[in-house]
Amino acid sequence: MTESGKPILYSYFRSSCSWRVRIALALKSIDYETVPVNLVKDGGQQFSEEFQALNPMKQVPALKIDGITIGQSLAIIEYLEETRPTPRLLPLDPKKRCLVRMISDLIASGIQPLQNLSVLQQMGQENRLTWAQKVINSGFNALEQVLQNTAGKYCVGDEVSMADLCLVPQVANAERYKVDLTPYPTIRHINKSLLALEAFQVSHPCRQPDTPPELRA
Repeated sequence: MTESGKPILYSYFRSSCSWRVRIALALKSIDYETVPVNLVKDGGQQFSEEFQALNPMKQVPALKIDGITIGQSLAIIEYLEETRPTPRLLPLDPKKRCLVRMISDLIASGIQPLQNLSVLQQMGQENRLTWAQKVINSGFNALEQVLQNTAGKYCVGDEVSMADLCLVPQVANAERYKVDLTPYPTIRHINKSLLALEAFQVSHPCRQPDTPPELRA
């Protein structure tokens, strides 16, 4: 926390995991300060000794709040949910709550890490796009099937949940890696509905303090 008592989010504008947390903070109307960590510049600022002391995994996001520092986006969102429960991001019904966690994990564990910057950097430039498309398509094939059974207006019913916070940034990654989204009508429909909400707009990568001028909207 800063002297003003505001939480501090260590974030990179383009990081989909950081975006999940930015959406949660916006939905819950939590005022915070951003400390940008550029994952590309200077060989990656996440590898600095200073940041490694903060998060040994050398990844964003990290959130300083209530006297603790939390890494891992879903752990951060769950903490915000438990300490600042309004509006709710996990349904009260245990079965729906389980579905939200299942979809969140499907994206956060089953898709995003496989196409993360650190993985793509291990590959030759010519293989990166093909690999990213392959893993996102594989995950989206599963996700589309799941959502056909769980979705209302959003991922699980008609309330915005943690699953939605994972979906939108992952669709943005898919678009960035030129994945054809035509086979995924449910994913596309939910994504469009969510992007109309203010919390998803103010948290968008094109509107962050560290967004390069040419990518601002």
